[in-house]
Formats: sequence, C-alpha cells, structure tokens
Amino acid sequence: MITIRKSNDRGHTEIGWLDSRHTFSFGDYYDPRNVNFRSLRVINEDHIAPGSGFGMHGHRDMEIVTCMLAGTLQHKDSLGHGELLRPGEWQRMTAGTGVRHSEFNHSEKDPAHLLQIWLLPEKPALDPGYEQRSFADDKQKGLRLIVSPDARNGALKIHQDVQIYEGKLQPGESASHTLKPKRHAWVQVAAGEITLNGQALAAGDGAAVSDETTLAIVARQPAHVILFDLA
Repeated sequence: MITIRKSNDRGHTEIGWLDSRHTFSFGDYYDPRNVNFRSLRVINEDHIAPGSGFGMHGHRDMEIVTCMLAGTLQHKDSLGHGELLRPGEWQRMTAGTGVRHSEFNHSEKDPAHLLQIWLLPEKPALDPGYEQRSFADDKQKGLRLIVSPDARNGALKIHQDVQIYEGKLQPGESASHTLKPKRHAWVQVAAGEITLNGQALAAGDGAAVSDETTLAIVARQPAHVILFDLA
C-alpha cells in the first residue's frame, strides 16, 4: 500500500526569514492524521533568508539529520562543533541527554534550502554526538546509503533501526529497493518528478509505503529522492 502526501497538503510556516513546509505535525502546525510515520517524526523543507537562521536552542532525545540542498548553513553546537554545511553534505546530530545548537545561513546574499529530519531514537538519554559528511562526489548509480545504525559503507551512524538512502536520477533512469518482511518505507522527493511503483510524485511530495516488497523509482525529470527504510 502506498499513501501519497502531496506537497501542497503539508503544513506551512512563514515568518519573514523562514519559509518552511512540514510533512508532519511541527510547532504550531498540528494534523492528527500526520504526526509521524513509524520512527520518522519530522521532515521540514526549510528556505532560510540570507544572513538569517535559528539561534542557539536546545533538543533532547531526538536523532536530527540535515540534508543540504542549496546554499550554505553554518552550524555551531554546545559540543564544540562549528561547521559549514554545503550541498551534497549531510549532518547527523544525536540530541540525547541534551544539546544546544544554532543553524544560520552563511551567505549574505543567497538563500539556503535544506531538509531537516527528526527520528525518534532507539532509547532515551543517549550521549550527544555529531557527524557531518560529503556525498557530493559519489558516482554510485541508483540509491546510495547515507545513514544507518551500523554506519556501513561510510554512512553516518544513527541510533535507530532506519536506513536512509539518496538517489539522484536523470530522466528515464531508475532505482529499486527491496523491503524485507515487516519493513516500511517513506519516499520523499526533494526535487524533480518520479514515479513510485507507477504512481506520480513531484517535488515536495512524500509517500508512506507498507505491505510492499519492491519499490521501483523512475525519474520523469532530473530528480533527487530520499528513501527511508523503517522498522
């Protein structure tokens, strides 16, 4: 079964410097039908104005993953990290027992565009942690593993039974993924247009997948796709 969450049906927050779309309930936006999917709690698509951003604030007991789509984000946290996050780079932060961080658009003229993803951790009170890695030069066709609990093949390590894959496909190119029994998936289209098992999805659309064995993704336009394989 595939249930599509259309881009225009997402929640929307606009506060001048921030234009954000919420796939799941977040902040002042609440939709009881779309609070989470399995351990996937948040997918926010954020557009941040030049020179603006999120000041220092705290989180606990959440796995926070950021995918940079355009522009440059400046990250600082209470663990002592200070990094620039660029397109093609991914960041994983374990909030655990508590961490404070800020995220600012590093540019004074160009907007920043990113996906911020939250997943519920496997258990509370984990030690806080941070990782960042570039996958921009990867030439692998199809789907590339970005995040996993065992950090295999250079993936970022996450404290939850979830694997996150990324695919960048040209028109007509395809990728497939097999779900093991009792596994579920969420497919998010970051850019372009695809079909998922024959169903059309465009930029900003997502799809919850259950009781399917094989996922077939075909690009109709140059497409950037993120796939979550979830318990």
